Amino acid sequence: MDKNNQQNKTFFTLEKKAVFDQVQSSEKGLTSEEAEKRMAEYGPNQLDEGKTKSLLVKFFEQFKDFMIIVLLAAAVISGIFGDITDSIIILVVVVLNAVLGVFQEAKAEEAINALREMSSPEARVKRDGAVVSLKSDQLVVGDVVLLEAGNIVPADLRLIEVASLQIEESGLTGESVPVNKELTVLEDEKAGVGDRTNMAYMNSNVTYGRGEGVVVGTGMNTEVGGIAKMLASTDETVTPLQNNLNRLGKYLTVAILAIAIIIFVVGLLNGRGWLDMLLTSISLAVAAIPEGLPAIVTIILALGTQKMAKRKALVRRLPAVETLGSTDIICSDKTGTLTMNQMTVEKLYVNGQLQDSADPLESDSPILYSMMHANDTQISGDGTLIGDPTETALIQFALDKDIAVSEVLEKEPRVAEIPFDSERKLMSTVQKQADKKFLIAVKGAPDELLKRCTHVIENGKVEALDEAGKQTILEINHKLATQALRVLATAYRQVESVPTDISSENIEQELVFSGLIGMIDPERAEAKDAVSVARRAGIRSIMITGDHRDTAEAIAKRLGILEATQVGGVITGAELDQISDEDFSTKVKDYSVYARVSPQHKVRIVKAWQKAGKIVAMTGDGVNDAPALKTADIGIGMGITGTEVSKGASDMVLADDNFSTIVVAVEEGRKVFSNIQKSIQFLLSANLGEVLTLFIATLLGWSILAPVHILWINLVTDTFPAIALGLEPAEADSMEQKPRGKEATFFSNGVLGSIIYQGILEGGITLFVYWWATNYPIHAGNAELIHNDALTMAFITLGMLQLFHAFNVKSVKKSLFTVGFFKNKMFNLSILVSGALLAVVVLVPGLNDAFKVTHLDTIQWIIVLSASFSIIPIVELVKFGIRTFDKRR
Repeated sequence: MDKNNQQNKTFFTLEKKAVFDQVQSSEKGLTSEEAEKRMAEYGPNQLDEGKTKSLLVKFFEQFKDFMIIVLLAAAVISGIFGDITDSIIILVVVVLNAVLGVFQEAKAEEAINALREMSSPEARVKRDGAVVSLKSDQLVVGDVVLLEAGNIVPADLRLIEVASLQIEESGLTGESVPVNKELTVLEDEKAGVGDRTNMAYMNSNVTYGRGEGVVVGTGMNTEVGGIAKMLASTDETVTPLQNNLNRLGKYLTVAILAIAIIIFVVGLLNGRGWLDMLLTSISLAVAAIPEGLPAIVTIILALGTQKMAKRKALVRRLPAVETLGSTDIICSDKTGTLTMNQMTVEKLYVNGQLQDSADPLESDSPILYSMMHANDTQISGDGTLIGDPTETALIQFALDKDIAVSEVLEKEPRVAEIPFDSERKLMSTVQKQADKKFLIAVKGAPDELLKRCTHVIENGKVEALDEAGKQTILEINHKLATQALRVLATAYRQVESVPTDISSENIEQELVFSGLIGMIDPERAEAKDAVSVARRAGIRSIMITGDHRDTAEAIAKRLGILEATQVGGVITGAELDQISDEDFSTKVKDYSVYARVSPQHKVRIVKAWQKAGKIVAMTGDGVNDAPALKTADIGIGMGITGTEVSKGASDMVLADDNFSTIVVAVEEGRKVFSNIQKSIQFLLSANLGEVLTLFIATLLGWSILAPVHILWINLVTDTFPAIALGLEPAEADSMEQKPRGKEATFFSNGVLGSIIYQGILEGGITLFVYWWATNYPIHAGNAELIHNDALTMAFITLGMLQLFHAFNVKSVKKSLFTVGFFKNKMFNLSILVSGALLAVVVLVPGLNDAFKVTHLDTIQWIIVLSASFSIIPIVELVKFGIRTFDKRR
């Protein structure tokens, strides 16, 4: 067989004989020998999983971060020219960060893999002239596959036989209603997937009837495989978090180099040795760089992923946690994500009245009997309904009305039927009743069924149905259709005996019209709430679907994506094709609903929003969502109904397929970014205080802090509180704020100003305590003793200042009394532990000698603690001034 045959996508335009000639097979299927040859040549029927990175590669990728590179350089220089301890400490922090990153990525991948089915579905295939059951990955081109209700189509098939076959293809087309399959050869080679009625595609579901098809495409040469190939050429976007950390690293590096050079030059001018000044400059650089920041950010993100996992949101990449919190636009597929992907009866027209499905209905109403009898739904032993979604919806409606459907069907068995076909648009069955009469039950398209009705039943009375009555019914039908409801009509007739000729002419005539049924794939109740919450948070929800325009518009209005009275805001894929990329980028804000679109359209929509400067999230579960999921800033897949392709392309997977989980994820994302900001504010203001202390002390000729003091403060008083700040609860109004936008950084929303003035405060208070202890010593003594006391007081003051200041950064502008002192238990514990570790080097004999500090008496401790605590009331006064200014502005 020519390998190019698998590339032929126009089998739907060929006659059956030509198809078999192309694939070199017959209606009897292949022999086992030929199948083995083709398997050896073309491989199994499965999608490429792509290359996986080894743990070693993942580990080394963690060192690409610019700030990590700067720290590694500082570690090398420190190790060569200075104290090896400093170098080891820096390297330990860097390696810890890398290990955490790899661990979290591996853990997330394991969670995703757990969602996958461990075995491929079975397929019934003709081999060696007999029907056998095979794993679907064993299929090859030329195999003849048998299909029946409940099967998953195992490969791309050109159908050669159908019997009322219906296949649900929402994963490819977005259509929740199954497609009626037929053998008609199509002439249009450009026909869309949804219009190729003589084809069956891999991963679609057979909902009704039976059929046979010859395999014309396997693995990556299927429609699903084609979309998987698109993903390979789709570039992944850099997340806002990655941009922010890279930008922060560059800013810090420039600042550090400038300060270090100044310190180095000043020291040389003051007569100090170049090696001494080099080590001093490195110490200052280590103080300036928050070396724990990458690890702390990773830990905060990891804590965020754990919380989200408990709420059914599984994160595949750590930065995705924060990205969702900055989302401006959520592009969501309709079917199965915003809707239930389950047809439901919503309206009834009975007894001349239009009513809701929840309204009372007599148990002996003729419309119920037509629903139950003209229906091929199977009820399994556990009560599961198996069959066409439209028909199962009718049975579910009867069950909800407390009708014993199984008993009714058993008492009134079917004795004849005329199956549905696309020409009549009707289905009829004949049931034997207890009074030895027979009931003909009919359902189908209202316009076609009304042509066969001569009477109507209202309130138990059968009356003649004239043209005016039919027109009234058709008007009701139109009214329901404009609400995007799928409308079916029901009718019946009682006869004394079963006609010998079971035909439409004999059965479907002189019928009694019993009602109209309006059905829809309803919106998820939680999705409507989620759209509302998203709007309050300044996030715009966009519906993107392959469904019809009217249906999409109606669902969008019910969800609140469109206003109930809104005109416009909807565009189809065909209309979108007429707009250039340049024009579309200016008009994209005009549309909230996109109907009848393809995967290429979805990617185009996402890119247009991104070009407008928006951060875009894309949710979806179908194969058709995958390219857009990967292109979007964050792709959100569905864990239960989602295809493997869509889950593989996503950054986050909703384990419960619940749209409302996105609201939780958005809030968690905003909280994570806010907490990272708090940690950065805390670390940088603390490190700025250290830098200013060292810088000004060097200018003044003071020997105030040794490198070991800086490193101990950074390790003890920085790390634990910074991590604990990552556990701060979300601020009460976090979901009432607008998205921070693509240009927002960790320094936005007043953080940069806070870092500067709070760092100055820390440095100023520390220098003041050193100056006071030097000029007004508590204990008289020689200069060395006074200096050692002053150095110890400055050391403890700087450390305790940072611990008290950690309370200030719980909120940039809100008062600590509003936010609360002790709500975060881990934070409280971290402050106590850090305070104890700081004090122990002064209080424990031996350690104070190693750190070159002295014991402090009660008065000195009171001075140190009072000076340290003073930062809280000072910052509270500044915050009060900021809030007052903001209100006036």
